[in-house]
Amino acid sequence: MLRVALPNKGTLAEPASNMMREAGYRQRSDGRDLSAYDDENQIEFFYLRPKDIATYVGNGDLHLGVTGHDLMEESGSPVRQLLKLGFGYSKFRFAVPEDSDWKLEDLDGRKIATSYPRLVRAHLTGKRITAEIVKLDGAVEISIQLGLADAIADVVSSGRTLRQHSLKVIGEPIAESEATLIEREPRPDRTDSLETSAEKRVFLERLRGVVYARQYVMLDYDCPLNQLDAAKNVTPGLQAPTVAPLSQEGWVAVRAMVPVSEANLVMDRLAALGCSAILTSVIRSCRAIGGGQHVPQGG
Repeated sequence: MLRVALPNKGTLAEPASNMMREAGYRQRSDGRDLSAYDDENQIEFFYLRPKDIATYVGNGDLHLGVTGHDLMEESGSPVRQLLKLGFGYSKFRFAVPEDSDWKLEDLDGRKIATSYPRLVRAHLTGKRITAEIVKLDGAVEISIQLGLADAIADVVSSGRTLRQHSLKVIGEPIAESEATLIEREPRPDRTDSLETSAEKRVFLERLRGVVYARQYVMLDYDCPLNQLDAAKNVTPGLQAPTVAPLSQEGWVAVRAMVPVSEANLVMDRLAALGCSAILTSVIRSCRAIGGGQHVPQGG
């Protein structure tokens, strides 16, 4: 049986559970539950603190886990990334009082509060900057106001929390992160059972299908036959568009996958060619494409 860790709270929790549902897996119905068993798919989910997931997977207690890439790196656990999941984007930045004129090099010799001491030390070492790291488990933004630190290093999404505490970012991002599927680093003396390996492959392919499907929409439209070649250039699809005759002579129906980011522009171009009944529909999941090739990893 496959054992998978998911975030129990925070910005990654709900998107991770939603992705599991789209992949066909049962999820907990009560947010207080610490585990959920999917009998049909023979898989058990455990809902853990995002910071602890890499530790459980690295120790071999669980087969797979979903956590932030930054948390994976910070843990130092023997795990590796299997798949970027396409949500939970964030940047890890230094921040200082907004009325200061400090640059990154001005942090030399100062105190920096952070929940990610391993990442911060590695970054500062690479910049040849020596600073005292103050480890906190959360709410690092208030540490400057309380006199505990001169600067902070923390995850920044919108920047709203920094502005509330009169802070501003400086320097380049320490790291960029998104939700990722992880597994334990393989070793010659440690292998999965054949059953677990097969379950992992199925699980990974299902998630790949969801990640890939979210990047595309299905586009359907009616096209004048004399504009078909031009329309196919606009919507080449992943392998080739599907073309079927309509009951109205001189017209065909066309279906093709197009990138979400290009959908409206493509619709404009098709309309300019005289196509009609142009509509898009959401793709929930998919499997092998392009002549049986596996879908690529996200990112």
